Amino acid sequence: MRHTRKTTLQAYLFLAPALLLLAAFSFWPVGFGSFLAFTRYNLIDAPQWVGWDNFRDLFGDELFLSALKNSALYLVVVPVIQLLAMLLAVLVNNNLPGIKLFRAAYYLPVVTSVSVIGIIWNFMYTEDGVLNAVLRWLHLINDPVGWLTDDHIALFAVMFITVWRGIGWYMVLYLAGLQSVPADVYEAAQLDGAGRWQRFWRITVPLLSPTILLCSIMSVLAAVKAFEEVQILTKGGPMQSTYTALYYAYEFGIKSLNFGRALAASLVMSAFCIVLAWLNFRYLQPRDR
Repeated sequence: MRHTRKTTLQAYLFLAPALLLLAAFSFWPVGFGSFLAFTRYNLIDAPQWVGWDNFRDLFGDELFLSALKNSALYLVVVPVIQLLAMLLAVLVNNNLPGIKLFRAAYYLPVVTSVSVIGIIWNFMYTEDGVLNAVLRWLHLINDPVGWLTDDHIALFAVMFITVWRGIGWYMVLYLAGLQSVPADVYEAAQLDGAGRWQRFWRITVPLLSPTILLCSIMSVLAAVKAFEEVQILTKGGPMQSTYTALYYAYEFGIKSLNFGRALAASLVMSAFCIVLAWLNFRYLQPRDR
């Protein structure tokens, strides 16, 4: 018993620095922020308890409901980015000349500054930009498209940038998963007459299921928390068509100093993220094989 207590004490002593950092920068902010969601607080006056008023105001605000809908619509990027990342990982997993250069090229957007990405895509999306010029050269359009000024397509234009930015990151994760699959499994399937497509669905996908679960949860949470692209490219416009729930919280918290409303919106989004993560575990968790 004495040895067990000593071992437990030593373990907690080693964990203490990390636990202190988590308490200071994670647990306390989350707890205090959750409390402020039920108050009226503007950073100057002391918090005033208002109960559920912030949440009632939220769900009575059409702008927040529109932002919530846009955040839900943003989830469309998840299956797109996961499928493309998996296919790219299968592609770059081959030992071909120059394959390392292709891997680096696909990963380059991940390590590029968001500000630089915003400047590049803003230039490409303008009516006299590169994208419209190429489409007109291919005779696919007659008039320039307002990619960031048309409220019907602006959100999808921003979503495309999210896919472009993130595909390299998930490709690397899937590539790591692919390289852990024993080669003799594929060789045995090939000897049994399995084609390339059959090997992909019957071997690659099932053996990648833990990686698929991880990448799905990460991409779902990243999609719901989309903010940087909106902030740099559209600032919620045009006509609030690209307003996301996190951008709504930013507008009320940082710009309007209405921290109670902003933290209430953040708390709603946190609950939404928890539900989505649970659904991923419920339906994507690897089954015993």
